[in-house]
Amino acid sequence: MYTLLIALIYIAFISLGLPDSLLGSAWPSMYQEFSVPVSYAGGISMIIAIGTIISSLQSDRLTKKFGTGKVTAFSVLMTAAALFGFSLSHSFAALCLWAIPYGLGAGSVDASLNNYVALHYASRHMSWLHCMWGVGASAGPYIMGYALTNSGSWNMGYRYIAILQIVLTAILLFSLPLWKTQTAADASTDAEKPEPLSLKEIICIPGAKEVMAAFFCYCAIEQTAGLWASSYLVLHCGLSQDTAASFASLFFVGITIGRALGGFLTLRLDDVKMIRLGQIIVAAGALLLLFPLGNGGALAGLILVGLGCAPIYPSVIHSTPERFGADQSQAIIGVQMASAYVGTCLMPPIFGMIANHISVSLLPLYLLLILALMVFMHEKLLKATANRREHNVTH
Repeated sequence: MYTLLIALIYIAFISLGLPDSLLGSAWPSMYQEFSVPVSYAGGISMIIAIGTIISSLQSDRLTKKFGTGKVTAFSVLMTAAALFGFSLSHSFAALCLWAIPYGLGAGSVDASLNNYVALHYASRHMSWLHCMWGVGASAGPYIMGYALTNSGSWNMGYRYIAILQIVLTAILLFSLPLWKTQTAADASTDAEKPEPLSLKEIICIPGAKEVMAAFFCYCAIEQTAGLWASSYLVLHCGLSQDTAASFASLFFVGITIGRALGGFLTLRLDDVKMIRLGQIIVAAGALLLLFPLGNGGALAGLILVGLGCAPIYPSVIHSTPERFGADQSQAIIGVQMASAYVGTCLMPPIFGMIANHISVSLLPLYLLLILALMVFMHEKLLKATANRREHNVTH
């Protein structure tokens, strides 16, 4: 049963990644059709992110009430409906409307599945799980490109992904007995079901604020590097736009490959060592970008930043039940996801203002400053949760 479920969860994470890169790949066609400024893509992304934050914060309550299987199936169904709505949209206002259920569905399934894998599977599966997200995110633009080439319509690209999500929803619904079997097994070992925690109660847990800040910083680094790498290479390094785009894509390749390899590394290294290793590699990559080492140095720097990012996200999530307890892990992972999306929303635009008013050459320094804060907060997290465990043992 465990093998069937983890295979299903892998497929669910591929589908979770599929629509994440669709907007960026389709927007050059979409904004011209809607006669809106190119910057309006940020508005749709913001609506999706806000919905994701809200549903992530509610994941503890929803999962404890309905179970991971039902929450996942309903969330994927909501996402499928939203993507199908995108495919039928012919106005910017319609896109904004459908962005609401898309964000709400994505946040719930992300937090619920992450917690489920953290509780029931080894660290390597968490790393490979997020590698599957990278596979989906990489495949999305190819599907959109196929639709644009063969039908000339971005709508069909969204429709293809919506159909895949509908098929996954049907598979998830048929698989609900598997989830129920595991839920019954969990209930037999933990008869007393804990009550959902309020946001105030979660934040007061020792280590919660530190892990939220660390997660905020991680996603700020990942999203800022992914969004601004190409501009940095063009405006600071003097590369052509097509060469810069190819170089920038290697950042995401680094993340995907890093998570595939990271699954094997977890057989020898625990979560803390994986996180620290990732931080060291990110620092090395940012330093290569900082110093004038030519195109080869910039290329190596981007790949290293991606490889360094790879183990941090899955390792922080996988260590959550151990640090906070299985009864509180869903609540903590929910606020971690929310913090991640806040970092995604805020920090790349802030660097955009820095690049616009000062210089894009500050990107490596910006990444290093955020990394320093992440390292500091992660070390504080280790101390806070160590003290908590010692307190529990003595009492």
